[in-house]
Formats: sequence, C-alpha cells, structure tokens
Amino acid sequence: MQPAIDSIEPIIFIGALLVLISIVVSRVSARLGVPALLLFLILGMIAGSEGPGGIDFDDPEIARSIGVVALALILFAGGLDTNWQSVRPVLWHSLKLATIGVLLTALLLGWFVSIVTPFSLLEGLLLGSIVSSTDAAAVFAVLRSKNVRLRGNLKPLLELESGSNDPMAVFLTLGFIGLITKSVPSLISLVPMFVLQMLLGALIGYIAGRTMIYIVNNLRLEYEGLYPVLTFALILIFYSGATIIGGNGFLTVYLAGIIMGNNEFIHKRSLIRFHDGIAWLMQISMFLTLGLFVFPSELLPLTGIGLLVSVVLMFLARPAGVFITLIFSSINLREKLLISWVGLRGAVPIILATFPLTAGIEQADMIFNLVFFIVLTSALFQGSSIPIVAKWLRVDAPLEQEEEETPKAEEGKPIIYRLGEIRVPEDSNLVNKRIVEARIPEAVEIVLIGRGNQIITPTGSTIIKPDDVLLILADEDSLKQLMEMLEP
Repeated sequence: MQPAIDSIEPIIFIGALLVLISIVVSRVSARLGVPALLLFLILGMIAGSEGPGGIDFDDPEIARSIGVVALALILFAGGLDTNWQSVRPVLWHSLKLATIGVLLTALLLGWFVSIVTPFSLLEGLLLGSIVSSTDAAAVFAVLRSKNVRLRGNLKPLLELESGSNDPMAVFLTLGFIGLITKSVPSLISLVPMFVLQMLLGALIGYIAGRTMIYIVNNLRLEYEGLYPVLTFALILIFYSGATIIGGNGFLTVYLAGIIMGNNEFIHKRSLIRFHDGIAWLMQISMFLTLGLFVFPSELLPLTGIGLLVSVVLMFLARPAGVFITLIFSSINLREKLLISWVGLRGAVPIILATFPLTAGIEQADMIFNLVFFIVLTSALFQGSSIPIVAKWLRVDAPLEQEEEETPKAEEGKPIIYRLGEIRVPEDSNLVNKRIVEARIPEAVEIVLIGRGNQIITPTGSTIIKPDDVLLILADEDSLKQLMEMLEP
C-alpha cells in the first residue's frame, strides 16, 4: 500500500534531515569565526520557498509559538549553567546593563528609525525594543571557536547581562505593541506594569527554583529517564503560570535555572547535559523555522536602510547605552568598548519580530525584515570580529594563563588526592541519608560503595547504609571533613 501524499512522514523526514545538516554545518562555524546559529538561519532560508528547498512556510503564529517555547527552555539552560560565584561580583553592573542599558539602546535606536523610515515614533521604538537585547550563546560560541578568553570579570559580566536582558526586551516589545494597538492606555502606565512583571517574575523564579530542587530530590521516581521529562514539564508550567498571572515568565525560568544550577540535586550532571542538548535542539529548530519564514526577495529592497540602522545600533545606540549605564563604574575605557562591541544579536530579536505580525501592526512585515537584516549583519560583522577586537583592546587573556589559575599557584603547594576506604559507623549522622542530602565536601568523590557482597556505583539518590564501605577520592582537608561528618 502506498503512503498518503499528505502523511506526516515526509515532514518528519525533512525536519530531521535539516537538523542533521545543521549539526554537520556547525563544524564550519569554528573555521569561519561566525556563530553556528547564523549558519542554521541561512540553511533555513536555503530550504525555504525562495530557495532550492522550496518549503512553503508563512505562518507567524506557529513561528511565534515555537520561538516562545524555545526561548523559555534556552533561558533555563543558560541559568542552569551560570556559576553564581563568578557572576556575583558583577551582579550590579550586569543588571544595570540588562535593564537601563537595554532601555537606552531601544530608545536611541527607535528615535533614529522614526526619522529615517516611514515608521511613527512608537513603531520606531518597537523596532528598537525588539533588537535591544544581546545573545550570550552566539557571543561565547565565537570566543570559544577562536580560543579567546577575557580578562578579569568581563566574561561573567557579559554572560549574566546577555542571559538576563531578554526579559527587558520582551517587556518593552509587548509594551510598545500595547501602545500602538491602544490596549495599553499610556506610556506612564508601563512603569507599574514593568515593576509588577519583574517582581512577580523574580519571586516566582525563586519559588520555582526551590520547588524544582525539592521535587527532583524527593519524588523518588523509579526510572532515571523520567527526571528529564519532569524538569522539562516543570519549566513550561512555571513559565506559563508566571505569564498567566502577570509576571515575566522568561525571567522566572532564567532565575529558576540559576537557583537550581547552584544547588545540589540528584542526577545533576545528566540533567544539565540533557537541558544543554535541549537548548541546542531548540535553537536549531527555531533558527530553521525562522529561516523558512523569511523571504529573501523582501530583504533586498531594504539593504540600504537595513545597513544604516545596523551601523547606528552597533556604533551609536549600543555604545551609548553601555557608557551611560556604566558612567560611574570602575570599568575602564577599553573594557567598556569591548562590552559595547559585544552586542551580538541572535535568536530573541527574530522571535520578538513575530509578535507585531500576530498583533496586526501595520508595519509588521517591514519590521520583521529589518530585524532579520540587523541580526544577519550583526552576526557577520560583530560575530566575526569579536576575537580581533578583544586582542586589539588588550582585554583578552591567553588560554594558558587561565589554566594556570589553580590552587597550587595560589597556595604555593600541591594538592594531593588520595584513594581510600572508609566504613560508615552504624550510629553515623549520614546513615539513611541520600548522597545529595549528605552535604559531602565538593572535593570528595565517592567512587564505589561496598555493601555486603554488593558493589554499588553511587548516584545522588543512593542512600548511605550502616557498615557501607566507601571507596573515596579526596584531598587531605576534605578527607578530615568527611571523617568528622561520619561521627555520630
């Protein structure tokens, strides 16, 4: 029997094939020095209706829906991978850039766009808001591809700013759409709306992070494979729940990821790997979808104005936002210049560009095409030149220098790790506790557990029993701490 022409299998085949090609093509990004996500976007354009692929896709609702879900999962994975100890010293500067810096960038670019295009001031500000946030994944993909490291606190500052400035861009975009469509009464009314959204988003994000840790540690599922499914569902529940009650759902999932990633929970390593993989899948799927959605023939007439707006964003709006925001900080001129140049646009602006389309804004098509053009030029020019600019400004740090920053260099003596066996006393404080709950020192690695005639490979959920023999790898200080914890 022949399969039906309109069956789902051809769609599955084409979708999987595009993802596979994207993964293979990503290897080229390291050689070209451009973000892999840009190549995914171009691949989507090639596969689209005006490319050799000829796939006809013109549904802004689907593109927007895919983008929103993808962004929520990407932000959670970014938070999960954020080291709180490294970003805490630059927290205040990063938050200022993620809020005031984004606002200033949006206002300056929006005002300029309203002058050089047929857009009204509100439509110009809408465009400025859409492209006001930066893309952390694209920035650090370029830095890694060229083995460039940044001095001091530049890397954590850029990491936290890029991860936390998306909620502000989302808020501004929705706010100006509301002003244009008259669903928001006035510009002043955006202020209490902003405070409410951010406070609710932050509060729910903290609750979400703590709740996810508690659920993962205490649900005790029979199958380890269900834990990724559990966290996947919880992310979407907390995102949508926060949004429904008026909070910023993207801020919620990002904070939840930070809180969860900086605490202990069972299957932590496997869950971090899972969400990293999901984030990559979401980015590939999103960029392919948005690449299919754009029509290259509509971009060509906008080349001139698109280049002009891109230049103003890169050389005026973003730097002005950075320098004004950090005017009283201790960050020096060269570091501010690099922060200004690392304004790489990525996934979020293209996702936000679908919002005016679904809202019925008059200039929505032109806004989408301009945003798409800005993202392309930003990735090509800024993305490929970030390593060069970092070296030119002398804010890069050689890879070897980072590798030498070890406890041995700081303390002047080597750290010796020993492999040994310890028996758990029957009246120990650790008896009947899971490893994840035992607060065992970080430098202690429990390699195996001997229990009677059994040899157990431990995980975070493994329960410590009386007379267990722990085969451990630890340094002298951590070994002493563990011995004290084993006492009744």
